[in-house]
Amino acid sequence: MWVARADRRDRLDAVSGRLVLGGAPLGQPGDVGPRLRSVMETADVLAVEDTRRLHRLATDLEVTLTGRVVTFHESVERARLPGLLEALTGGATVLLLTDAGMPSVSDPGYTLVRAAIDAGIDVTSVPGPSAVTTALAVSGLPVDRFCFEGFLPRKGGERRSTLTALAGERRTMVFFESPHRLADALTDAAAAFGSDRPAAVCRELTKTYEEVRRGPLAALAEWAAEGVRGEITLVVGGAPEVAIPLTPAELAAEVAAEEAAGATRKDAIRAVVVRTGLPRRTVYDAVVAAKGS
Repeated sequence: MWVARADRRDRLDAVSGRLVLGGAPLGQPGDVGPRLRSVMETADVLAVEDTRRLHRLATDLEVTLTGRVVTFHESVERARLPGLLEALTGGATVLLLTDAGMPSVSDPGYTLVRAAIDAGIDVTSVPGPSAVTTALAVSGLPVDRFCFEGFLPRKGGERRSTLTALAGERRTMVFFESPHRLADALTDAAAAFGSDRPAAVCRELTKTYEEVRRGPLAALAEWAAEGVRGEITLVVGGAPEVAIPLTPAELAAEVAAEEAAGATRKDAIRAVVVRTGLPRRTVYDAVVAAKGS
């Protein structure tokens, strides 16, 4: 919890600037409401991921920009903080826009939001489109509980470790992925979660060539191997409930069967975890107990 210090109160009360996080359209300019149009027209400073996209959006919306435009992308994010904080503490309204969706969600924004809060600046938003919730809504998978995991690691070993750690996750999972790595990511997910785990690949959401491909992970991996283009959001169903709980002795026997088939102890335990949906610790403890009996 962050608490404003009492000796800063008088200075903080004098701050009149405001940081506004704007939800940019995923593809269709018409998804932008009148509030964002108004803030775009009146903001003193517009901090944007790509100036060309901003001007294209302004043209599409017939909005006249009157504020100063500065770039705010990953490579300059921290370098821009002092200037933007100076503008905010000076009373300016700063609008933060990324290329699509809400700032800070796997996009630039967190560092500025955190710095503004620490400086006592008012932080608000003009809610807008989000690839995460849009993909969830159209996926056909349960959405009552979900988790967002952002981009998977680029390197294969790290990606497989991340997915293995998520094998027992019961909530629906949402990932962002590069089209060039999608086939490998789906193949690794099928190995970690099981080839039949249901999933949906959402491509180019709201755009002209929008496509939602639903099916088991193994089938989606085979489809993606042919090559995929565009912005990708991947939705994967959570681990299924275990219909019939297994006893520790039965779990140990399952692991032993995997080892007899040639798997290492580690891989055997992982396979049983994926198959049963049980925590790894439960399966491991069952194996240890069987050895000691």
